[in-house]
Amino acid sequence: ILPGRTLLAMLQFSPLGSKMPWSWSLAASLGVYLGSGGWRLLRILIKTAVRDLFGLKVLLQVKLELRSHQRAGSTIPTIFHKIVQRHPDKTALIYEGTGEKWTFRQLDQYSNAVANFLLEQGLHVGDVVAIFMESRPEFVSLWLGMAKIGVEAALINFNLRLDSLVHCVTVSGARALIFGGEMSTVISEVNGVLGRNMKKFCSGNFEVMKVPAGTQHLDPLLAAASKYPPPQVHQKGFNDRLFYIYTSGTTGMPKAAIVVHSRYYRIAAFGYHGFRMRPDDIIYDCLPLYHSAGNIMGIGQCLLQGVTVVIRKKFSASRFWDDCVKFNCTIIQYIGEICRYLLNQPVREAELQHRVRLAVGNGLRPTIWDSFTQRFRIQQVGEFYGATECNCSVANLDGKVSSETWGRGQFFLFCFFSFRSLVAVQRVNRFLLLGPSRTEYWGLTSPCISGEPGLMVGRINQQDPLHRFDGYVNEAATNKKIAFDVFKKGDSVYLSGDVLVMDELGYMYFKDRSGDTFRWRGENVSTTEVEGTLSHILNQTDVAVYGVEVPDMEEECSMDVVVGGGGVPPTEHISLKIQQHRNTFTRKLDSNLELLPPCLTTAGTFKIQKTRVRKEGFDPRQTSDKLFLLHGKLDCYVPLDEDLWNAIQTGKMAL
Repeated sequence: ILPGRTLLAMLQFSPLGSKMPWSWSLAASLGVYLGSGGWRLLRILIKTAVRDLFGLKVLLQVKLELRSHQRAGSTIPTIFHKIVQRHPDKTALIYEGTGEKWTFRQLDQYSNAVANFLLEQGLHVGDVVAIFMESRPEFVSLWLGMAKIGVEAALINFNLRLDSLVHCVTVSGARALIFGGEMSTVISEVNGVLGRNMKKFCSGNFEVMKVPAGTQHLDPLLAAASKYPPPQVHQKGFNDRLFYIYTSGTTGMPKAAIVVHSRYYRIAAFGYHGFRMRPDDIIYDCLPLYHSAGNIMGIGQCLLQGVTVVIRKKFSASRFWDDCVKFNCTIIQYIGEICRYLLNQPVREAELQHRVRLAVGNGLRPTIWDSFTQRFRIQQVGEFYGATECNCSVANLDGKVSSETWGRGQFFLFCFFSFRSLVAVQRVNRFLLLGPSRTEYWGLTSPCISGEPGLMVGRINQQDPLHRFDGYVNEAATNKKIAFDVFKKGDSVYLSGDVLVMDELGYMYFKDRSGDTFRWRGENVSTTEVEGTLSHILNQTDVAVYGVEVPDMEEECSMDVVVGGGGVPPTEHISLKIQQHRNTFTRKLDSNLELLPPCLTTAGTFKIQKTRVRKEGFDPRQTSDKLFLLHGKLDCYVPLDEDLWNAIQTGKMAL
């Protein structure tokens, strides 16, 4: 760490190089060190010591727990069994829809019934069963019961329809499908495509006229099944498959990400210890249970730590704080734009009556961080980063007030976290630069210096639960996320696809996702940055920003979609930052929805998706939405009709 000239100077003034007293030598050495720039290191160490020591404590604690469970051959069901033995009558799950409370004993018995029933149906270790239903306690019991006999669950997004739904069921290789009664009509639409050999079971409302032919009513079958623990028929261990969670499919059909038992434990344990959760906490989980945030970070605290979790069928901004007060919640979960939706709600009494101290999630925009915490009196925001399948995750452990910021140690924690480095990437395509390194230590790839955007990568070690990368069911999709010979010959790393920036104190700042940054007038445009600023200007309106191709132009033009109450931004209302990269095209959706419209989101993830609107571009023939063009000469937005579109296509209208 110390510069070479500093080391030489320290040796010069040491007792080995002179007859000066130790005290004089030490003082002189310190003076030379500080004079050569060492004060920066001391300042950083002082500022980050508390954070880094706590982070190291959390890391070692989770690492020791993982090692212990790996040696014991534990699985999520065996760890849950110990929780049941500890306090069988404590409330495990509360279903907001009915107010129904499930104790740990009831959850255990229901999952036992699921396991015994599936054994009777001839399912074996390694078989897959798809679950397609809205969030409720039965959802948890189903996949937990499957795990007890080594059957793997495919957790299907209940918003999917037709081809996407069929794809997710078939790509998992599922032998059976369990769906909620509310999904009967949806399943009927694809019943013929799923095939005759697909066993189908309906849980909940069962109406003979609506369910697909050949479907059995699951509830009475489980009621008749044994509630005792199933026989030990499987040999699965801590690093074997638990279930599949699907990606959002922003660049194509959703991919089935493999979640092993150790990964489930790791994510939940880091959340519990890192954000200082307690056994007496009550978590409000309004996130979909087919998603890792809701099912692992949320439900995982119940199954592995004995925390009570309130499950809500679907997120409701208008009922959010009323539910928190009603169920005495102390922790809330968020993802994507949920916090902004809450800020858009009118002030209500429940905002000041709740007991919530911690908000855990990811995607809280910097522009609303202070507004959110101050209005709702949230003491701590636990922002974390880490995709379901990734092996590199970081978290804001000290509550630094800046969203999409994940605090971590810049120095010694490198040795322990699976996160290895931010590496230099090409400006548009996000390929690794495998050129000469800046230092010998980093091997074949250039690491980023402080303040330089870079791709986040994680070293792969399949023997270590912290460094594993299990990928997807599709092997080709898995291979696309791995790079070889990055830091040294023979190594492999996971490519997150996310571009971040790290400051000198070691805080990580989300910059953009792979493919979202585009080139305009010689500069890189960060869509995330522009979205945040525009949304703030337009009173927290939903905004999506992306690049669109224009004929005879090597670079892409900026386009945004404005949803709901916000208007098209007049030139005089655009901030200085936006003026540098003003959006050439604007698409206006006249909607006032609590959730984003289907063209912008995969509902349930609360993250703006841009695949469809990017494909449609700025062609007025492709959409009935209002389109506008930022006219260069008039310096204002004008309606974009077919004549103006043709002028752009033929080059008669310059941008």
